[in-house]
Amino acid sequence: MARKKSTPDFEQSLAELQTLVERLENGELSLEDSLTAFEQGIRLSRECQSSLQQAEQKVQILLEHDGELAEAPFSTEDDA
Repeated sequence: MARKKSTPDFEQSLAELQTLVERLENGELSLEDSLTAFEQGIRLSRECQSSLQQAEQKVQILLEHDGELAEAPFSTEDDA
């Protein structure tokens, strides 16, 4: 059975972040809306960074197992 993700996937978060950047660059948002968009952008940026770090950890685990490719579990802050 597939595990349900508690956070949006990387591609979705990145697409939302790109949309927010475009809206901010247009300069048509009010100050309040700009701040809200900026806060949301920071959150999405952190989600993307976390996803990339987890992927990097998994690749390192796969590559550093006595020279053989073997998957090993790793824990994340979300697992605690």
